[in-house]
Amino acid sequence: MASHSEQTTAGSGQAGSDHDAQAPEEETAVAGEVLEEDASAAVTPESDDPAVLQAELNAARAKAEEHWSNLVRLQAEMDNLRKRTSRDVEQAHKYALDKFVAELLPVIDSLELGINAAGENSGEEAASLREGMELTLKKLLDAVAKFGVETVNPQGEKFNPELHEAVSMQESAEAESNTVITVVQKGYTLNDRLVRPAMVVVAK
Repeated sequence: MASHSEQTTAGSGQAGSDHDAQAPEEETAVAGEVLEEDASAAVTPESDDPAVLQAELNAARAKAEEHWSNLVRLQAEMDNLRKRTSRDVEQAHKYALDKFVAELLPVIDSLELGINAAGENSGEEAASLREGMELTLKKLLDAVAKFGVETVNPQGEKFNPELHEAVSMQESAEAESNTVITVVQKGYTLNDRLVRPAMVVVAK
């Protein structure tokens, strides 16, 4: 028969074993509760107030509309810049010859004066000279015409202050008032823009 001390020791060992068996279960339960609380905190939004959510939605929409407006404005500015650049390049191409044409006009004037002077003289030599000068003038005018140069010769036309410059006015029984009766010097345009006005005498 076991002694009293042995029974006591056995009972104490059994109680310790029961306590050790229960401790891990309690710790697991506590850990589970902590995990559930953490998960609940992670899933729960900062606020479920409809008014707050609506305010956040309205703010997001306003920001999106602001970005869209900025994009539309930037696109319009880029389109305007592209059109302006294209127009400037076109103008530069069309009127880059302004100074060159202006330098050629005295040459044309001299040829015309020489042709008129040769016409006043008779003889084969004068006629040959006139013919050569007329051919040179024609080639020169044809060459500049390829680049948009046109002659303004308003003989018999109504006076146009945008294209003509009146050097004097004369009474005329044959021509209507404000009509060009004499072209002192022809004018020229480059791509429809005036390079030099025609110098004219106007009837009054």
